[in-house]
Formats: sequence, structure tokens, C-alpha cells
Amino acid sequence: MGKLQQFEITFDNSKVMYSPGESITGTVSVKVGQSLPCKAIKVNCNGFCGITTKVNDTAWTLEEQYFNSTVSVSDKGTLKQGEHTFPFKFLIPATAPTSFEGNYGKIIYRVRAFIETPRFAKDYNIEKAFYLLSLLNLNEVPDIWGTCLSEVTQQFTYMLVKTGTVVLKAQTDMKGYTPGQIIQVTAKIHNQSGKNTGNMAASLVQRVTYETKRPTHDLRNIADVEGGAVKAGKEVEWKEQIIIPPLPQSSLAGCDLIKIEYYVKVSLKSPDVMLTLPIHIGNVSLDKKLHPSKKAAHSSSDAAEVTPGANSDSSTSATTLTLPPRPAPKPAPRPTPRPRVSSHNSPSAPPADYRLGAEGGAPVNDGFPNKRQSQLVSPNAFSYAPGLFFPQNQPPSGPGTAASGSTGATAPYPTEHAASSAPTALILPPEYDTSAYPQDHLEKLGGVCVNANVQVRASRVSEDVLQLAP
Repeated sequence: MGKLQQFEITFDNSKVMYSPGESITGTVSVKVGQSLPCKAIKVNCNGFCGITTKVNDTAWTLEEQYFNSTVSVSDKGTLKQGEHTFPFKFLIPATAPTSFEGNYGKIIYRVRAFIETPRFAKDYNIEKAFYLLSLLNLNEVPDIWGTCLSEVTQQFTYMLVKTGTVVLKAQTDMKGYTPGQIIQVTAKIHNQSGKNTGNMAASLVQRVTYETKRPTHDLRNIADVEGGAVKAGKEVEWKEQIIIPPLPQSSLAGCDLIKIEYYVKVSLKSPDVMLTLPIHIGNVSLDKKLHPSKKAAHSSSDAAEVTPGANSDSSTSATTLTLPPRPAPKPAPRPTPRPRVSSHNSPSAPPADYRLGAEGGAPVNDGFPNKRQSQLVSPNAFSYAPGLFFPQNQPPSGPGTAASGSTGATAPYPTEHAASSAPTALILPPEYDTSAYPQDHLEKLGGVCVNANVQVRASRVSEDVLQLAP
């Protein structure tokens, strides 16, 4: 090698993988067999993206630079015979994208060292690549939760005359995966034609788009699985698994020239029916504990447990500080139950065909109860009438007491704890048993006791008849 026997770059701790925002440190080692004059020894660290329209071409059509830093580790002088070591340190920007190598473009990071010699002498240079990984956390990807579902209906013609329809539905169990995880693919095929279909197939496809003047799309099947055919008129459910190998992540954040996409393609070989299910591949897998719906349910349950205690404490303190003590509320009085009254004893209007002036009228037929047989009547229903009073839970007494068959005029009310439904003794209004003209008192009631008036008048007529008898 002449004067220069060794020229190399070494990263500290033999590290070759870094993250955005991290520092990269190392040394440049030089070993010369004899003195070597030099103008400077420089170290450069840069990262860029280059794309082209030809496969594996390094004459880049477009370039995008992320950072480019150069430091001088030795000034003008002469390197004496022996070994020399020069340390360096660079800071990687936090916005730098992940390293990538494809057929039509690359994202490259490297450290280069230069020995600049005087005029007419040979310059020396060397470089060493390193790799950058910007982790893609799938939990931060929008709309990542749930399953990916798609459906397609395809009509086709066979035997030049007949037509048929095939309905294909497919879904994946998740929308985001990491290398090493398994994609659960479920497909339902309904063959509504009279012809058997070809075999079912599912593939994990990588699609890389290079944003040149005319975008270049590079498709590559990562993994393939195949199933059976579907007979004519049958409906079949097919389940399959695809293991994800080590792959670049879906998103190259910070890069505008290269776009990476992944999807699962489910298809039939015959007829030509196909659908795609987009998925994301990242570095940090989905955590079910971070699912929005479960997270909201968990927070609401915690709030439900904490809130009652807080409210009770606040209400207790407020009551203790501001409100004076109050006596215990008295229980509300129990309402008096409404008794049932037989219709033949309760006041009612006379029948339409009965004349008030008829002499010696007989009582109303007691053998046929009327419509008011089961009606509930309140003891205070007629309390507004002057001189009319219905005592409750008191035994009948005094000169105003009469037998139930004497007049049949007023409304009896059974006691609260009566065990029998038989009518009790009747209580007449004041002076009904002594007045010569009881109708005068009845007229004051305003027609409330019309039936009583009729019965009393009938009693008066029968008394007059008895006085005239010899």
C-alpha cells in the first residue's frame, strides 16, 4: 500500500444501528510506513435519499439530503511513521427517516474520512455505513384499531352464453402488525354460477412508490398461501395464516421521495376476482390496553367508583357547615280506605219511568243491582250539603236511628274493620223523624237525596191512610 498501510473507521462499541437524535462516536485509524505530508484529515457524516428510474442504478435522478456534517481532526502537517488515531462525534437529527434500500432508491447514512495531500499527490478516502431506525409505534397510527374488511362482486361469462356471479368477502383480524406476528385471514366465497372456481389465494404484498417525474411502483409478494376451489352454487369460508418476516416499516417519516405500503391480496384464479386489505407494519405492536373504547370504559368505571365518595363527602361537609339541624319528618297520615256501598242503598236519581207524584210507591227493586254496584264512594262526598253528616267508625245511637227497611233513604257507610257486607243502621238528617213536612228539609239539599225525598213522601201518604181508617 506504499506509505499508507491502514486507513479505517471504527464506531464505538462496534455499534452500527442508531436512532434519530442519538450521537454517533468513533475513531479514524491511520497507519503509515513512512512520513506522509497532508493538508488535513477530515471526517464527514451525512444522510440522504436518492432515487432513479433504472434498477440498481446509483446515478440518482432525484436526491433529498437530511444532514451533512464535516469536522477536521488534523490540520496541515506530516504524519510520522506509525499508527495515528483521531476521534470524532456527530449528532443525528431527530427528523431523519429510517434507512431503506430498494430497487429504485435508497436512504443511506455513512461516515467518510479524507486525507488531503499536497498538490500532485494522491488523496485517500474511506467510508463506512451505519443504519438508522426510527421506531413506528402502531398505537400512534390513526384509525389503527379494529379489523380490515372488504367485499367485491364479480360477474363473468363462460361457455360464451352463460353468465355467473361470484361474491368475495375477506377480512384480517387487525390493521397493524410487527415482524414475527401472524395475520389471520378469513375469506367467504359465494359461487352463484354454474361453474367451479379456481383455487383461492392470499398474499402479503409490499408496494414501494418512488416519486420521480413519473412515479415508479415496485410490487413484491412477500408471502403466499393457497386454498382450494369453490364448487358451483356453493358458499365456502376459508381461513388462513400469514407469518410476517423482517420487513421495513410502513411509514418512512421524514422522507418525501419513497413511500412504502403493505396489503393482503385475496383472489381467485378463475374467474379473475381480487380484493386488497391494507395493513400497517411497524416496530411497536398494538397494546389492547390502549384501545380507545376500553380506555374510555376503564376511565368511566373509575370515575363511577370515585365520584359517589367525593359527592358524599362534599354534601356532608356542606350540610355540616351551612344547614341547621332539622327535626325528623313526621310520617304522612294514612288515607282512609274507601268502603264499597251497595247501589240500592246509595242516593241516586229515580228511574226515568217513575213519577214523583205517584201515591204509595214501592221501594226500588233490590233484587237487581244497578251499574253503581261496585263504585267506591268517599265518606265526604256529600259533606257540602247543609245539615248532612256521615260519622265514621261510630255506632249509631239516639232518636234518629231507624231500621234499614223503615225508609231506605240515606247512604250507610260500613265501619273500617267490618267483616260482613250487610248494611249497618241508618242515620237520618236532623228532625227527619219528628218534622211534619220532611220535604222542606230535603229541598234544601238541592236534589242530592232525591230518592230519599220520594221514599219519605211515600211514608207520609201511608200514615194519612192509617189515620182515616175506622
